[in-house]
Amino acid sequence: MVSSKTAVLDSIRQMHWEDRTVPELGPLEVRVRVKKVGVCGSDVHYYTHGRIGGFIVEAPLVLGHEVSGVVDAVGEGVTSLQVGMRVALEPGYPCRRCSYCKTGHYNLCPGMTFMATPPIDGALSEYVIWPEDFTFAVPDSVSDDAAALLEPLAVGIWAARRGGVKAGDSVAVIGAGPIGCTSIQAAKAAGATTIIAVDLEDFRLELARKVGATHTVNSRTLNAVDEIRRITHELGSLPMSHAGVDVAFETAGSVPTCRMSLEAPKPGGVTVLVGLPPAPEVSLDIVSAASRETDIRGIFRYANCYPAAIALVASGQIDLDALVTHRYAFADAQAAFEFADAEKRTSMKVMIDVG
Repeated sequence: MVSSKTAVLDSIRQMHWEDRTVPELGPLEVRVRVKKVGVCGSDVHYYTHGRIGGFIVEAPLVLGHEVSGVVDAVGEGVTSLQVGMRVALEPGYPCRRCSYCKTGHYNLCPGMTFMATPPIDGALSEYVIWPEDFTFAVPDSVSDDAAALLEPLAVGIWAARRGGVKAGDSVAVIGAGPIGCTSIQAAKAAGATTIIAVDLEDFRLELARKVGATHTVNSRTLNAVDEIRRITHELGSLPMSHAGVDVAFETAGSVPTCRMSLEAPKPGGVTVLVGLPPAPEVSLDIVSAASRETDIRGIFRYANCYPAAIALVASGQIDLDALVTHRYAFADAQAAFEFADAEKRTSMKVMIDVG
């Protein structure tokens, strides 16, 4: 039997270590020795609040769903992976049988198993068992850090697909955190030529420009919607009353940014709600959005995005390594969560080196 050192969340801001026995491999499963785990905002929220909406931590939980590693063993019937291969894990797998799965929308599967979403344990452990078909080999041109960050990139790719971004489009990404920065890169890869990043922190806006934003707006000092309209008016032929972007992405998960995201598109444009505001009910100017024929589209995770994410990073079109600003040893996992919670203004992606 294989033992796996595991970081376990007991209660709010309390973690302990366990040596857990790794289950026996089943057919079409692989055992992965974990290398890197990225600290996601949802992980931090479970750590600090014990819940996200209706997902409540009611028992000890292992966090972490941005994960890369090396195949350590393969189960019966596994053909696409071999021991020693470097891999990224897509952290959710569906039932594969329902109508959502059969029509390609498996992210909406009612039987989804998703890492670090109560009561499913995540990847902050030396070893994890995962299905072969949601474990992806990565080439040498993709670092271990980048392989773990394919998960937030998948969110960005899905957001760009949901927004229908096409060549020559203008987009605004409201919130320049990790998801905002992957959305910027995904929109650029999809063909967007004007990419406006909005945030409160110059540190994040500088990084957003580094990874592809053509314009940045600090909404702490400027009216972001006015700036978006000014920029697009100067670049195009529309009058100021009809200026705005083709697609606006809300990636900060706050009430003010949700409101901005409805105002930022030009008439007939699209708003994609990527972030989750803190309350289920938010006051928004729906009349204005409706009269401007703004399409409002939500996203929930992603589907069929990992192959594209790997190809984009491997080709050099997307740089995920640039997002890693801080790293912690596995033994200091709790400190990594405390830092990620306290230093949002000076950090982007915190990475935990597991093995």
